[in-house]
Amino acid sequence: MSEKHNPYDVGLDKCPANFLPLTPLSFLSRTAAVYPDLTSTIYRDRSFTWAQVHERCKRFASYLRGRGVGAGDTVAAMLPNVPAMNELHFSVPMAGAVLNALNTRLDPPSIAFQLDHGGAKVILVDPEFSGVIAEALGKMSGPKPLAIDVDDAAFEGGKRIGEIEYEAAVAQGDPNFTAITPSDEWDAIALSYTSGTTGNPKGVVTHHRGAYLNAVSNILAGNLGQHPVYLWTLPMFHCNGWCFPWTLAAAAGINVCLRKVEPTKIFELIRLHSVTHMCGAPIVYNTLINAPDAPKGDAARRVVGLIAGAAPPVAVLEGAESIGIKLTHVYGLTEVYGPASVCAEQPGWDGLPAAERAKMKRRQGVPYPLEESVTVINPQTMQEVPRDGETIGEVMFRGNIVMKGYLKNEKATKEAFEGGWFHTGDLGVLDEHGYVIIKDRSKDIIISGGENISSVEVEDILYRHPAVLFAAVVAKPDPKWGEVPCAFVELKDGASATEADIIAFCRGQMSGFKTPKAVVFGPIPKTSTGKIQKFLLRNQVDSAKAISA
Repeated sequence: MSEKHNPYDVGLDKCPANFLPLTPLSFLSRTAAVYPDLTSTIYRDRSFTWAQVHERCKRFASYLRGRGVGAGDTVAAMLPNVPAMNELHFSVPMAGAVLNALNTRLDPPSIAFQLDHGGAKVILVDPEFSGVIAEALGKMSGPKPLAIDVDDAAFEGGKRIGEIEYEAAVAQGDPNFTAITPSDEWDAIALSYTSGTTGNPKGVVTHHRGAYLNAVSNILAGNLGQHPVYLWTLPMFHCNGWCFPWTLAAAAGINVCLRKVEPTKIFELIRLHSVTHMCGAPIVYNTLINAPDAPKGDAARRVVGLIAGAAPPVAVLEGAESIGIKLTHVYGLTEVYGPASVCAEQPGWDGLPAAERAKMKRRQGVPYPLEESVTVINPQTMQEVPRDGETIGEVMFRGNIVMKGYLKNEKATKEAFEGGWFHTGDLGVLDEHGYVIIKDRSKDIIISGGENISSVEVEDILYRHPAVLFAAVVAKPDPKWGEVPCAFVELKDGASATEADIIAFCRGQMSGFKTPKAVVFGPIPKTSTGKIQKFLLRNQVDSAKAISA
């Protein structure tokens, strides 16, 4: 039997007229052409238009090419949320290279590992981190990258360690430089390292196609529309700022840069620049909610905020509304470009009581508009779990907004993609509507007397206590039950509570076996992106056990 003829096979292969590789670089060139005089970036007393940013990026890309940087090369950056950091998201790939944005809280050995592992040829350095970078360069085992200083009058101190300053390098570049666009949209655009708690972190390689699609998904999921005014409370080093440097270029918006998260400054910038959108971890919003000068009610400007995390406490979702911030919950990981799922709001939610509305909005939700799928799967059978809100499985992603893989780590890459899905390591359930609800990280589930206890569920109750600012729950070894919940609590300024108070409060709102059996008061360690470092708390519990033994 002859093969059936397809009448839609018109006999023409893909060509430049009907197919070009997707790249977020196209957002910058388009916006600079269509809205050349609109403001792109504001930082303190400086501002740039989109035409100016486009030219600056071309100039720096030209400079990099002149220093021998090209395809397959890595350009690292140790910078806060300043204009140069935003520009590097365009200029580095315009030179054909890959951007490695470094976590600004890393220690010298960690930085040295990443520079060696990623093979950085250039590193841009803010004066605040010049000492750390100088020490890291001394610890490298391979060739040292060219250092470029990025001066900032907002920071007093530090010293130059580079061969040239960023503005001088920009000035040396060609304003008519033709950007190197990818021949394949699968080409790498960025390298980001996971915040591994044991051993060396893994290098996540993302591509132009995924960056393009996630940037557009941010507009749709976050209701940015055109010309949003975006405040940079999220570190740009964190999953490339969740792709928002490219998102703002696509939406022809304004980047309001912020060197450091300070509540008073944030409220000032929101008012001064009529900020419309922002992003952050629960800790950022919790800090704003509890700031003494937080505007309330009619005094608060309305801002749309994206919040990410395993499950933001109901108290945070409610509290944000009280200071004018309407939160949309998103979820993801470095391996999926930051957020790749969203708790898509349904008609009628706004009419629900605050507590019920917050409960609906804290779910991890459904796929991003341009992601293919996020669901909960039984990792043994690789079948989706029932939509009963009870059957626990592993949260997995599939689609174009998933990394290429881990750099120089074939084993980890193969394990992450086993069965044709990306395995997150998060445990969750599906509700009746198919929304993902995370219950815990696999290592954070507490098994007490054979019963599974979600640390996230206990933490949510703790956050409802009026004296609690931050809370975290980990497993504490127990001779009878195997392990029991141990709560770490950081109190609000001027507030007080005892262990008995906290335990009694929890017992009044949840099953007795789930309540903390011990409470530790004091500052809770957090990463630079606001995630509580539970591995340090687990270590603290284990150390206490060893000492008592």
